[in-house]
Amino acid sequence: MEHGTWNLARFVASRLSRSRRCFSSMIPRPCIIHKRGSDILHDPWINKDTGFSLTERNRLGLRGLLPPRVISFEQQYSRFMESYRSLEKNTQNETDTSAVALAKWRILNRLHDRNETLYFRVLIDNIKDFAPIIYTPTVGLVCQNYSGLFRRPRGMYFSAKDKGEMMSMIYNWPSQRVDMIVLTDGSRILGLGDLGVHGIGIPIGKLDMYVAAAGLNPQRILPVMLDVGTNNLKLIHDPLYLGLRQPRLEGEEYLSIIDEFVEAVLTRWPKAIIQFEDFQMKWAFETLKRYRRRFCMFNDDVQGTAGVALAGLLGTVRAQGRPLDHFPNQKIVVVGAGSAGLGVVSMAVRAVAKMTGKAETAAQNFFLLDKDGLITKERKNLDPAAEPFAKDPGQIGELRDGDSLREVVKKVKPDVLLGLSGVGGVFDEEVLKAMRESSSSRPAIFAMSNPTMNAECTATEAFKFAGENIVFASGSPFENVKLGNGKVGYVNQANNMYLFPGIGLGALVSGARFVTDGMLQAAAERLASYMTDEEIQNGILFPSVKSIRDITAEVGAAVVRAAVEEELAEGYEGYLGVGPKELAHMSQEETVEYVRRNMWYPNYSPLVQQK
Repeated sequence: MEHGTWNLARFVASRLSRSRRCFSSMIPRPCIIHKRGSDILHDPWINKDTGFSLTERNRLGLRGLLPPRVISFEQQYSRFMESYRSLEKNTQNETDTSAVALAKWRILNRLHDRNETLYFRVLIDNIKDFAPIIYTPTVGLVCQNYSGLFRRPRGMYFSAKDKGEMMSMIYNWPSQRVDMIVLTDGSRILGLGDLGVHGIGIPIGKLDMYVAAAGLNPQRILPVMLDVGTNNLKLIHDPLYLGLRQPRLEGEEYLSIIDEFVEAVLTRWPKAIIQFEDFQMKWAFETLKRYRRRFCMFNDDVQGTAGVALAGLLGTVRAQGRPLDHFPNQKIVVVGAGSAGLGVVSMAVRAVAKMTGKAETAAQNFFLLDKDGLITKERKNLDPAAEPFAKDPGQIGELRDGDSLREVVKKVKPDVLLGLSGVGGVFDEEVLKAMRESSSSRPAIFAMSNPTMNAECTATEAFKFAGENIVFASGSPFENVKLGNGKVGYVNQANNMYLFPGIGLGALVSGARFVTDGMLQAAAERLASYMTDEEIQNGILFPSVKSIRDITAEVGAAVVRAAVEEELAEGYEGYLGVGPKELAHMSQEETVEYVRRNMWYPNYSPLVQQK
């Protein structure tokens, strides 16, 4: 057995060694195509613009269709960045920040439409600058204005009118292999509500982050809009609206549409991972319950947000100078009982139960509020999803059902105030000042709602009213705050982008059958442990976005290890894939390396034409 294990380990090491030589030289593999001439120039997956060599132009029927000079990849890159910086310079005094953000999105989108390889290189190399443009918060503006911004389709659109046709429609997608699908029904886009077909901007932005952060091959991703109508009357009466002009389907009629889509996808791509995104709460939980043990899927709003929040909560304990086993003693007030808020409480309570071994008392230090105040078991028409976290009136002293946020904070004196309410400014001056009386010498304020206008408070407000010694995190980006005596109040962006790419990548390269709570918790714990003690003491809970690929590799490896431990890893059929036995015998370091080497990196590939 030992001899066999040694041979297996040596085999895996040799595979990684060979892949390292290949990838370190950045030599792209040939891409087989079935197109010629102008069809190539109109395909952003393979188009190189003026980067086609003379021999390629002759071989592929491009001679005369392009200006004669060949421009290198590096020159194209520099040319685009010069145009982008020029736009920044020309708009730096513009007071309409929304218009500036959309102008930046447009210039990136035009590049995306014609040349994906160059687009993703630009994105990867400048991720800190461009993540707020292609993702949070600008993606919210894009969704609100999508009909007016629409120029060409990206992804697929399935509607209630397509019932009975989805199995044939799925074969209209040109890629023979799809690894990752992000799906939305547009019913709860960020904190903006029902945006109908406009919600397609979210899957597009999420998958851009998957490519940039997790190195998924852009030819193997698929954004999907499932249009079942909209209850937004403004959209229905908008002459430019591109979706169905009908009320949303409900009940079994709605679920039958989801079922048909899922069956169609898994028939063509049985190994594809589906990420559910921005579904209203009742359908977020219903679809998660319905599908999570049938195929590899997860809901980012419920599970991804929860994982990022848990990582921040664990980091907060460290920032307070306490050992991690103090986490069960933290008093945490959570504002927002939607899919994200309930997801956070669920995962945090599971973490407490794991630490203490006492599931029955794990929720005792969590206080959940919705728009009607503190949730207790006395609440009429109590949502079943919130019921496990509703307080027993006999165990909360002076607190009562429906108590306001101000009253709860003053009486509980929480260590952490965490917002996922979608209500901008709900952490007002009085609430923030009440946090000065926290049980902790270093309380934490998490204003996690997106986009920026829906944040529960700004970073400046938090440090001004709650005190300079707080730990602050937000869902949307804010600038660090200058404090007295030259000190800095650090702003942490507690955004799902630190976690969902690693969850998806880890599930993919492990060949996981399902995404389990154990895999999600492993991902959150790895993110929480990523920061050094020195960074944590400075109030920095999350790393710089510049390190997103490294973070994703570490998180992905944690997911792989958890999938192996739970005997759910079936192996990956990718270029550098290995089977479940090889995965089981990899060390932690080898697993990280394995995940990293399966990341796609944008370089122009030699095109090989096949008839």
